[in-house]
Parts: sequence; C-alpha cells; structure tokens
Amino acid sequence: MTVSTEGSAAVRPSPPSGPAAHAPGSSGSSDPAPRRALRSRGGLLLLEAAVAFAAALVLPLLARGLKLNPLNRIAQVSGLAAIQLRFALIGLLFIGAVVLAMRLRGGRHFDLATRLAAAALAGLASGFVAAGAVVALLGTPWPMFGLNGDSGRIVEWAHAVANGQPSGSPVYPPMPLYTLGYYAEWFHGGNTAYAFKDLQILGAAAFGPLVYLAWRMLLSPVRALAFGVVPAFALIDSYKPYSQTVLVLLVPVLVAMVVALRRSGTEGWRPLLLKGAGFGVLLGVLFLTYSGWFLWSAAGVLFAALLYFPWKTGRLKGAAFMGTTLAAFLVVAGRYLMVMLKEGQTTKDYNFRFDNFTDPAYYLMWRTDMPGKVGDWPPPGEFGGVGLFALVTFLCLGAAIWLGLRKPLVVTIAAMFISAWVMRMYIASHMYETQTVQLYTRTNNQLLYCGLILCALVAHLVSLKLAERRTASGASAPESDASAPATGRTGFPGREGAVIGTLCALLLLLGTVSSSMSDRYMPAQDGTYRILPWVSHTIRQQDGKCPKFAPKGECSKDGDQSWLSYVR
Repeated sequence: MTVSTEGSAAVRPSPPSGPAAHAPGSSGSSDPAPRRALRSRGGLLLLEAAVAFAAALVLPLLARGLKLNPLNRIAQVSGLAAIQLRFALIGLLFIGAVVLAMRLRGGRHFDLATRLAAAALAGLASGFVAAGAVVALLGTPWPMFGLNGDSGRIVEWAHAVANGQPSGSPVYPPMPLYTLGYYAEWFHGGNTAYAFKDLQILGAAAFGPLVYLAWRMLLSPVRALAFGVVPAFALIDSYKPYSQTVLVLLVPVLVAMVVALRRSGTEGWRPLLLKGAGFGVLLGVLFLTYSGWFLWSAAGVLFAALLYFPWKTGRLKGAAFMGTTLAAFLVVAGRYLMVMLKEGQTTKDYNFRFDNFTDPAYYLMWRTDMPGKVGDWPPPGEFGGVGLFALVTFLCLGAAIWLGLRKPLVVTIAAMFISAWVMRMYIASHMYETQTVQLYTRTNNQLLYCGLILCALVAHLVSLKLAERRTASGASAPESDASAPATGRTGFPGREGAVIGTLCALLLLLGTVSSSMSDRYMPAQDGTYRILPWVSHTIRQQDGKCPKFAPKGECSKDGDQSWLSYVR
C-alpha cells in the first residue's frame, strides 16, 4: 500500500557489481531466498518496522533500573540526563554504522544502513518519552492521574466492556476501551487501572515507529523522519497517547489515499481493489480509536479527493477505488459510525476550559485543561500581536502551496488545515448562542501539526529541486570531467554527507524535544499536567499500602484532590 510521491532522486545508484547486478528475478541469480526477500521493498519495510519498535522499547526498559525518587526535582533532572545519555549513545551507534557502510565495500550497504538508522531514531525518540513516563511513575502501580478525570473514566469503562457491559458513553471510541480491557485480562488479572499504566508507556513508545511507518508510504526514510516524524513530536503525549497518535497517522494515511486515488485511473484492477480495501480498513481502525480528527478533516479531504479524482483517465476505476475504501471502512467501523451519527447529535460539551476564553485565532500552543500559572495569554507578538513563529508558519504555508501547487501531498495537507480552521471558527462563533464547546479547541493540534508539516515540506520541495538540478548538471557535464568528483562539477556536496549530517541534526533535535515532552510529565504539585503523575503517587494501592514515594508517606483512596482547584 506504499504510494511514494518521490521520484528516483532518493535512490542511490548501485555499482554494476552491487545489489543491482543480482536483483531478485534476474537471470543467473544465485542469492539465497532470505537475501532476496530482504532486498525486496516489503522485506525492507518489515526490517525497518522491527528496528523501530525494538528501539522504542530499549530506553523504557533501561529506565526501569534507575534508582531515584521521582518526586524530587534533582532526581528528575538526573533521570532525564540518564535517558538522554543512553539515547545519544545508541543513536550515535546507528549513525556510526551509516558512516561505516559508506566507507566499506564501495558503499553498497549505505542505503540499508540509512533505512535502519532513520527507523531507529524514530523509535528511540518516542522511547525517550516513554522512558520519561517510566521515571515519573516509579514506585506506583497507578497510571497517570490514577482513578481521577479521564483516566478514571477510561479505566471504569474498559472494565465494563471487558465484562460484556456497555461503557459509560456510547460515543466514546471503543478501540482504546477494548484494548485496555483485554490487556488487563491477559496481563493484570482484570485490573484495568494497573494495566492502563502499561498502555500509557507502551502507547508513547509506539508513537514514533507508527508515525515513521505511516510517512514511509509517501517519503524516503530520512525524509519521513525529518518531515513527518519531527513535526509529530510537538504533539506526543504519554497520558492518553492514542488520540494524538491517531491524528499524526491520519494525515499521512489520508494523503496517501488521495495520491492512490489520483493514480487509480491507470492502476490494474487487482492492486487497485487491494489498496482501496487496505485504506478502508486502516481508516476504520483509526476511526474506532479516535474519531474527532475525522470531523475536522472531512471537508478538506473531500475537496482534495474531488480535485485529484481521475475524471479523464479512469472514472470507473476511481469510483471503484473509493467504493472499495468506503465499503471496507464501513465493515470495520460502520456500527460505531451509526452510533456517532445518532447519539452524537444529542451529546453536548458544556465544559468551558482555559482556552475557551482566549483568542480563537491563536492555536500555536495549547495549555491543556490545567494551564498552571500563566500571565498574558496568548503571549504578546511582535507584529500586530502575532509572534514570529506564527509569521513563519503562514509564510511557509504560502511557500509550500507555491512550490507544490500540483502535488497532492501539499494540497491535501493545506486543505485539511483550512478545513480545521473553518470548523474551529464555525463552532466557536456559535459558542455563546448554544453555550457548548464541542471540543473545538482540539483543532489546535491539527492546525499546529499541519502547519509544521507544511513548513517541513518547503524544505522537502526545495531539496528535491536542488537534487534535480544536481542530477541535470551532472548529466550535462563534459565527458572529460566525468571522473571529477560530483562536488567539483555541481557545487553541491555528496548525498552521503547530507544524509549523515541530517541524521546528526535530527538526533540532537529529537533528543531535546523528547526531553522537554518528558519533563512535562515529571510529578509536581504546580497546576500543570505535572499534577497527573503527582496524584498517582498519593493514591492508596489495592493492597492497602501507600506507593513507595508517597509524599510524607501519606496517601488516600482518591489521592491528592488539589487539582480540582485548577480546573474550576
């Protein structure tokens, strides 16, 4: 179901004696079957997935051995530094492998090493955040926030559905509840509260590999890491990881679907129907996991689908592709969709939160339901109250549309951005009349993510233009200069150096971002999201004892309830 939007610029040419000379299916090939499978695209993607998920588990497992008090700030800083050290060392090992692959055997394994390094960095980065959650919850079996708030409702509803009873809310996405319920039955004797702690950590760890693999449907390994995974880390969350994970997966999946639709007019019937069914199943699973992003994105995706429908090259095949996608989606999520259409009309959100009292045009940062100590909000900007970050985002949006006006990758994401913006303003404009919120502030995340992707795509499109120019300059060089280094002929450095430099930069960037997002959940009684793991250390365990690091050795049935004062 890979529908890459890139050309051959990202593919490293192999020498005649390299892999291309013994490609699978070539005459006289004597390579064993496992090696031929590894060289296939599917085999390589499976290898990338295995490396990414394995890397995501390394840091959380190592963090379990740290000896510290997670409620002590010095201990928290030491823990973050310990995770950062391990992250950097392991990441440098993979980058070192790329350097070795470049220098050995004529660089024939450079592309393979690059694939694995990019996949590993994606996994290590989210593993860092998961390791931070491990440190934050050391000594307590409870999940973040224990049985309070959303955490308590999810634990209660998951226990109900696991025992064949209806959940407390028919419109709440069923996939997280069933997943938690069955996981608790298999590994925690039905204790959904203790099981939710595991899934918070595992969900955060899986974030990076899942996002990376989703963007691999569209981009090469390093580009998927730089232009797809990095923007997603502005949203990574270890409290309820599934909602943000659905958003960062939904964007590349919908883009890939539009790309496949555009090409469906010339596609064979069998791959066409298989791709349509695959996209339908994937979208159905995402819808069952968290459906809100579908509402914000629907108008934009419909626009892109109509724009790139193969009206001239194959209307019948385009209709068959979309029909197969819709049918597969309904098979997977049709029942829940009907519940949403029926019950969603009467479900109202009357909870006015911090962001509901701020300028609706500001979306660049979300302070959550418990914003802590804030002064002037939104922060004052330099240009008409708008900050530099917002200006850069809007300029990049325009530049991306300029450079990629004919590319579905750019147009679909821009349409999703505009769709979320319009829905946001529509709901907010009726807020006073209806006295309902309807979670419109959650569009912050989609607007920010799509905006960051469009900024990244500017660099992506410019780099493609430079690669095309470099290729054209090399092809037009005189034969007498054919043996000269590429750098000397075109003025651009070699691709290998660019890849290694990019990986080094991304290692540092992802390490610092992951550390910041981990620090966001270090326990503290300060009115921000740090209160969530703090509460977990103040709840009496089911054996009647207090958690190991309970403040002053004191705990209670519900834990510290001071958080109520922050949301009233």
